[in-house]
Amino acid sequence: MNQRFYDVEVFWRWSRWLKSRRVQRKNAYFGFTQKKFGVNIAAAYYVLHLGGSFRFTDQSEWVHANSRGKFSYNFLNTPDSTIEEVDLSRTLINHNGLDNIVSQKTLRSLSVQGCPNVDDWFLARLHVFGESLQELDVSHCPRITVGGLVALQHLRKLRRLDVSSLVGVSSPSLVRILLEEMLPLCEVTGAEYDQGFVQHDSMGQLKEDTVTATKAHTDSVSAAQRR
Repeated sequence: MNQRFYDVEVFWRWSRWLKSRRVQRKNAYFGFTQKKFGVNIAAAYYVLHLGGSFRFTDQSEWVHANSRGKFSYNFLNTPDSTIEEVDLSRTLINHNGLDNIVSQKTLRSLSVQGCPNVDDWFLARLHVFGESLQELDVSHCPRITVGGLVALQHLRKLRRLDVSSLVGVSSPSLVRILLEEMLPLCEVTGAEYDQGFVQHDSMGQLKEDTVTATKAHTDSVSAAQRR
């Protein structure tokens, strides 16, 4: 019996290691591609490599892979075109992978809906798009907490933010109030004002929990913001 439990544990650890390796490979830095084709092409290829899609600033059509994961390489013919919109929903992107797209200073819209590896560190690094990003969808990302959302205060151009179904946020209603105070010109969706109040005995306790969560993440988030 003990041997059986040991075998199960070994298999579980091996499975986790394989998943971790896959995420690392998916988010590797495309330095060689940047040197050979430029930062714009490298960013575009990274998005497609993850299974996402994008739209160049001077084009109306979106570029994406087909059902078999294959895509056209016609985007190689426009090395001077920057990316305006990116959809990486339900992909394996993490904060390391952002190194491949931080060069896109014209990025206006980003969706990472349902991405299992998007966390507070990821949100903290989005400050590099502070002068361009207008739409952001971080809904259904299980690793995001209040501390990460606080880091979005640097996105002063943000006009629409979707924070639906964030299981790591225990008080969505207060988080919405906090976000609207930090980003007064931004429309926050996915967190209703009456959502989450029933989880605590009083408004004071609810605020205390939110402040505690924010302080717990501030130090780690601020370190990422300086990168």
